[in-house]
Amino acid sequence: MRIGIDARFFGVRRKGLGRYTQKLIENLEKIDSDNQYFIFLQRVNYEEYEPKNPNFIKILADFRWYSLKEQFEFPGLLNKYKLDLVHFPHFNVPIFYFRKFIVTIHDLILIYFPTRRSSTLHPIIYWFKFLMYRLVIRSAILRSKHLITVSNFTKDDILKNYKSVLPTKITVTYEACEDFCMLSPNKDEEILSRYGIMKPYIMYVGNAYPHKNLERLAHAFDRLRKSPGREEMKLVFVGKEDYFYVRLRKMVEDEHIGNVIFTGYVPDHDLDIFFHNVSVYVWPSLYEGFGLSPLEAMAKGAPVVSSDHPCMREILEDSAYYFDAKDPEVMARSIEKVLADENLRAELVKKGYQQIKKYSWKRMAEQTLEVYKKFKN
Repeated sequence: MRIGIDARFFGVRRKGLGRYTQKLIENLEKIDSDNQYFIFLQRVNYEEYEPKNPNFIKILADFRWYSLKEQFEFPGLLNKYKLDLVHFPHFNVPIFYFRKFIVTIHDLILIYFPTRRSSTLHPIIYWFKFLMYRLVIRSAILRSKHLITVSNFTKDDILKNYKSVLPTKITVTYEACEDFCMLSPNKDEEILSRYGIMKPYIMYVGNAYPHKNLERLAHAFDRLRKSPGREEMKLVFVGKEDYFYVRLRKMVEDEHIGNVIFTGYVPDHDLDIFFHNVSVYVWPSLYEGFGLSPLEAMAKGAPVVSSDHPCMREILEDSAYYFDAKDPEVMARSIEKVLADENLRAELVKKGYQQIKKYSWKRMAEQTLEVYKKFKN
């Protein structure tokens, strides 16, 4: 087969979707020597990928995500290679691409969080783009030959919102995380101090989009820090600074919430040190399609306290301590419970190490390849 993969999100700097795309391609290279792959990349990540399998060819597709060029010009480039199947790892499938394709739907966040708080755009422009997103998602789901989701939660969400989709059209392939830690001996304090971090601290890693619920986490931390014995506790936010992080920082400053540290982007090597020394990793998200970050924290030996969203309970099972993410007081008490109970922390770390073994990027790629094979002529 001649298989195309839209890899314009390729790379860890493009967050969860970028990591998913990268790990899919890297593992397909290891397991498939029969099919020919055409990997479409933007200019910004073109040099990040170098094929290690002669059946994989990279192609420049410098079309910005969610743009008119993506809709009108990308299909022409895809058609040029006469592909038997194209895999779009995200819902942004060009409406004018009419050949055979499958799509990975990670979540339906846009359906549940269509608020102006999620955008920096003028309201009229935002709502127009929102309607276009809804149209593109619907088109991708209904026109695709098959759907891949990264959790049963997202599969059920699609079936609930798109009644004409049959369960047999959807395959669940879980994501995974790295189970190694790149620690430098005796360098922990030096690296932490470089970012202005002193122990003890709790931490969140990821973006600051509204559904991540970081304002409530800041309010929960404010309650926690005012309790006896927690005055020196810090809250560390790790994520590339953007409009949403700037807004969160302003809220923290305006409300005089002390001991909050914003690190900006942190490379993996330094981030491992953060995980290795964290007292508790907190995941307050209101909605997820998989939730990779808590698993990555578990892989580094951090005890995890998480929102009780159904997806998180599916992915983390009994390896996390759960709380109601809409109640800062409950969130604060849950964090305190894990901080105060050394045996509970040790149990969560132990269960976390076991939990990550249930997930494998190689298995994800193998399951995806089985989906491809369904459409062999």
